[in-house]
Amino acid sequence: MDSLDTFMQARPPTAARPLLGLTVLVVEDSRFASDAMRLLCLRSGARIRRADSLFHAHRHLAAYRPSVVIVDIGLPDGSGVDLIRNLAGAHNRVEAILGTSGDPDGELLAHKAGADGFLAKPLTSIGYFQSKILSLLPEDRQPKGLRVLSDEVVVPDQVALRDDLAAAAMVLADAGDRRSMRYLTQFLSGLARCTEDRPLAQEVAKLEDLYSNGLDVNRQVARLTDLVQDRIAETAVL
Repeated sequence: MDSLDTFMQARPPTAARPLLGLTVLVVEDSRFASDAMRLLCLRSGARIRRADSLFHAHRHLAAYRPSVVIVDIGLPDGSGVDLIRNLAGAHNRVEAILGTSGDPDGELLAHKAGADGFLAKPLTSIGYFQSKILSLLPEDRQPKGLRVLSDEVVVPDQVALRDDLAAAAMVLADAGDRRSMRYLTQFLSGLARCTEDRPLAQEVAKLEDLYSNGLDVNRQVARLTDLVQDRIAETAVL
């Protein structure tokens, strides 16, 4: 742990910043979802570190010991479930482990692996975020006195959304193998939920269904590619 982490953890939480003193490691491949998490932590007083894959998460954990780890279930180099299981079984366990996903099955998978809690996507509510984290912490980590539950929401940066869409477009251009296709549909499905983009969600679901049934996907890949490019163009003017 570096000196800044030590300094931050020595500061007591307050009603306005109830997560002050915590360092949160967010293991999340989506830049849009990560930006939402960054804003939630910033508004709550927590310090954030981010890893975009299992590989980078293990590198962080080898050098730093966060207070809280939030793990996305779907990651580019494997399942976040495996990381949750490893963290839950560690001898020097972190204070709180949470899974996160837009997939309805994500919560059950996270809890079975040993997660203490779960954060459903889209995640924008400051009050919800703070309450979920605080419910898993010991009394000495709780702010003193009364605390008003915030009804504010955060709005992630549209540049982060464009970066996610551009990354998806690159995978679509060469989505030949099963692993790439599975990751692509998972990633875009989660992004569609986070942005409440129903047309995108529907096209992703069609692609997933075709691929699962062994049918030709070329036409649907082209349709989805066009839709993603449209979304990129829409965010480019911001």
